[in-house]
Amino acid sequence: MTKGNSRSEPIITSAESNQFKLYRRYPVAIESGSGSVVVDADGREYIDALSGIAVNSVGHCHPAVVKAIQEQAERLIHVSNFYYSEPQSRLGALLAEMSGYDRVFFCNSGAEALEAAVKMGRKNGNLKGKGGGLVALENCFHGRTIGTISLGKEKYRASFEPMPPDIERVEPNNVEALEKVVNDGTGAVIMEPIQGEGGVKPLDRGYLEAARKICDRHNVLLVFDEVQCGIARTGHLFAWMYYGVKPDVVCSAKALGGGFPIGAVLATEEAASILDYGEHGTTYGGNPLACAAALANMEVIRDEKLCDAAAEKGEYLMKTLRDRTAGLEYVLEVRGIGLMVGVELTFKGGPVVKRMMSKGVLANCASETVMRLVPPLVISREEIDTVVDVMLSSMKEEYAATQEKNSA
Repeated sequence: MTKGNSRSEPIITSAESNQFKLYRRYPVAIESGSGSVVVDADGREYIDALSGIAVNSVGHCHPAVVKAIQEQAERLIHVSNFYYSEPQSRLGALLAEMSGYDRVFFCNSGAEALEAAVKMGRKNGNLKGKGGGLVALENCFHGRTIGTISLGKEKYRASFEPMPPDIERVEPNNVEALEKVVNDGTGAVIMEPIQGEGGVKPLDRGYLEAARKICDRHNVLLVFDEVQCGIARTGHLFAWMYYGVKPDVVCSAKALGGGFPIGAVLATEEAASILDYGEHGTTYGGNPLACAAALANMEVIRDEKLCDAAAEKGEYLMKTLRDRTAGLEYVLEVRGIGLMVGVELTFKGGPVVKRMMSKGVLANCASETVMRLVPPLVISREEIDTVVDVMLSSMKEEYAATQEKNSA
């Protein structure tokens, strides 16, 4: 289709003319989606191996989620947390049952969930009378608010100094480093059990076990950011279940709402009781529409056994990738858990993403050199095979182009 006849062009032009220049977007306007496939405004189909950055785990526009949103929108969209609503009550009960946690706080995003956890950690330290220091891991990403970027990578903090004080950052998987900085004055240790933006890097089981013991010794909250790796992606409802290490607090969002914005903090009774009436809250958090969508989404995950699907398909995807990249000098490692997979390259992966898109597959690059695959959990094996074929051919082409450029 020629540029002049493109339906995508006016959509892109309008957005570029009036929206903040914050996203380096690809020149594609997505119009519809079903399952693992999306369609742009010009009618071209793509297998979505990014799934809205690990959001559309039950697939695009799952009929049960669509129906729940439609029916709830006809009854009640918003009422605020001055009152109770049935969707919120039912979702809270289901999450508590499925997760084994005692209390749930609903918000609107992963960053908001982490903000709540930060406040819990600060107050926990203050209640001990020794300050509210926090410990985070290097190479992590917890959101884009001031509170969450203060925990994360320097590149996200650089333009917004000064950051909140009393935050230590330590090397992942280094138990000795963690022991040195955690003390009786620490309020919380916050970490991603699988670093997503950091390059799809699972933490070691032994490290998480040690972190649990260190936090217990000093009465420190252990907080897992499962915004990306949670809600069935690892083959378990939460990644902590894969590791067998239960934190005091779990932060969730992304795949929780089936595409509808919602976040949640799950906590033990003791951890939840740190915050008192009026010390935290939200206007939109847990509104009936978001909770109805999330409730339907969670029921799909349970009833369609998508935890099992993630484990099975993730094993197939990683084995296929490892078998087919064995011996390739430009592939350093294939790693991940379940359907959260990273392929680390010796060169920058951004151009590979563009090549894949031109061949009908949407993917992503994290930390410059790691191809990140987080497809819908309903993706078929045939679609996985296509994703792998397209990724391998695109990597090969880009590597050859890079070698040619370097030798010129």
